[in-house]
Amino acid sequence: MNEKMAFHADRARALETFATVVSEGSFSAAGRVLGLTPSAISRAIDRIEDRLGVRLLLRSTRALTLTTEGQAYLSSARRILADLDDAERSIANQGAPRGRLRVSAALAHGRLCIVPLLGEFARRYPDILVDISLTDRLVDIAAGQTDVAVRFGPLGDSPLTARKLGVSRRVVVASPDYLTRHGTPERPEDLHHHNCLSFNFRRAEPIWPFRKDGRDYVLSVRGMIEANNGETLGQLAADGVGIARVGRFSVEPDLASGRLVPILEAFNPGDIETIHAVFPGGVNVPARVRAFVDFLAERLT
Repeated sequence: MNEKMAFHADRARALETFATVVSEGSFSAAGRVLGLTPSAISRAIDRIEDRLGVRLLLRSTRALTLTTEGQAYLSSARRILADLDDAERSIANQGAPRGRLRVSAALAHGRLCIVPLLGEFARRYPDILVDISLTDRLVDIAAGQTDVAVRFGPLGDSPLTARKLGVSRRVVVASPDYLTRHGTPERPEDLHHHNCLSFNFRRAEPIWPFRKDGRDYVLSVRGMIEANNGETLGQLAADGVGIARVGRFSVEPDLASGRLVPILEAFNPGDIETIHAVFPGGVNVPARVRAFVDFLAERLT
């Protein structure tokens, strides 16, 4: 083994050592797993910190605590080790996708559109362990916090790869009970006299897009409740609390049952959001990531 190969092998061992220390919670426990003495484990961690020039672990007599840098290093270490494991297993099994796949999706869309597909995916790829997290918080894909994220709306410039999965049409809805009590808006400007339920992120002031007389414009609206996901806003609208503008997928059952009705459709400007699967690209995309993104594109589109 030449010096360059030995250097890379040492770094791989260092990643494994660090990840094992964190998962086991102590140097002695990690040593038992790796067949090393606690002092050898401690020296290995010291070498990593010296090379990086930062403290990764705060040591005490009772516990080990990750620093902010340690958290970032751990995420990268786990991703790299998982990719190495996936590459070796794929070669040994004629490229069969396998290993842990971390997926991040929005709360409502994940629950209603992604989760119902996972059973079919698991049957198709029994060697892939799907680790899914539903959150409306944007996770840092580049830092290794997830392998694939399903994102809505326009994407900023980044080195990540994005694959279009489809579009989500937005609709303004209210319950028949609410409209009976407060009247049905006939034009967008009538919304100024209604309780408009909005999202609590992205914009400081809620604005809804409309089209009138061939001209697109946005209207500032106000209401008494804000939420971080469309499913909650749809539920509030179905309960007669106010009017909401949400992704149609999140209220489809209520529209079908009549608990909600679309309003101001004549003024809808083709209000849609594009849906993408976002992931680290390049020639070395793990087979499990490619398999999942291809599956989503097939089933969601």
